[in-house]
Amino acid sequence: MNRELLERLTEQRSSPEFVRISTAAAMTLGLIPGLFYRDAKLYCINTLLTYPSGCHADCAYCGLQRAREIEYSKRNFIRVEWPTVKFEEILERAKRVGHVERLCIAQITHPRAIEDTKVLLEKTLKELGDKIFVSLLINATGTKFEDIKEYKRLGADTVTVAIDCATEELFERIRGKPMKSPHRWEVFWQVLEWTAEVFGDGYTGCHLIVGLGETEEEMVRTIQRVRDLGGRTHLFSFYPEEGSLMEKEKPCPAPQFRRVQMARYLIDNQIARYEDMKFNEKGQIIDFGVDRETFEEIFWSGRPFMTAGCRGKTQEVACNRPFGDSSVKDIRSYPFKPNRRDLKRIREQLFDYEMERAYPDILNPSSFRYF
Repeated sequence: MNRELLERLTEQRSSPEFVRISTAAAMTLGLIPGLFYRDAKLYCINTLLTYPSGCHADCAYCGLQRAREIEYSKRNFIRVEWPTVKFEEILERAKRVGHVERLCIAQITHPRAIEDTKVLLEKTLKELGDKIFVSLLINATGTKFEDIKEYKRLGADTVTVAIDCATEELFERIRGKPMKSPHRWEVFWQVLEWTAEVFGDGYTGCHLIVGLGETEEEMVRTIQRVRDLGGRTHLFSFYPEEGSLMEKEKPCPAPQFRRVQMARYLIDNQIARYEDMKFNEKGQIIDFGVDRETFEEIFWSGRPFMTAGCRGKTQEVACNRPFGDSSVKDIRSYPFKPNRRDLKRIREQLFDYEMERAYPDILNPSSFRYF
């Protein structure tokens, strides 16, 4: 992106008239030039509310963190720049892109976010009607039960809550009081329960980030809790954001993410449960709770390793976020069906118990029941 264009698209504006959009969405809408690796397509336009004062929370891993000494509108988020665009222009351009099946409105922690979300939701459905589904990625802090019901009345298809952390201890440490943030673990789960109650089974999502310090067992237990509420988990592989307090931390090891991806797919599709699975002394998955034939069939389908997100009108997952949590050199969440070469690499990662040598004394991979 040239400097002049970058400056224009990162000028500080305010929602609801303006929102920020992911680089992938900006490319899809023709706002900036670019090509996707391996001809990937983005089926969901991801938007983010924006305000001059920025996000009023301070999560340690987030690129939008207040502690960053950079103008809010120019901060990267989930590895990339998020240009600022007039919302009406996004809607007009979305009408002309045939493969777009969903638009997502994501909140930040700000006093105006909830009401502005309702304004944008109503405007989107008025302009695009039956062309697309509309998702909301909401901030639980400050959300009331009546807000959830209002989102439903206005026509939102799916509502997702970004709990992100698998355990209360982690949540408190990197999203709570020590960070001087307003977020509380119990509040996020309460809002997720309300969302499941109002929107029903399959129309509630929960973002979880693998690799923040939890064990695989802790993450899988939390995925099961989400599923039992009627929700689906949208997984992210932790990648340190430049300028955040966790920028010097290591990315999530691929083997850890692969095993959690497989477990998430089995749980969300009710093929196996957390209670069916077995874990070693390090909390790593050594038995997915299914027989060898089922494991092989599901593995070679490639579907567990594709991006988990909200569905589209024709796509199983419309919010496929191309290369949103990794580089193209080591794709973590595939925005398309992985080919056989991809799957051979994934299989090597899945059965790697050295965890990139983080745990040199771990169980020998050859004893894994599916190896």
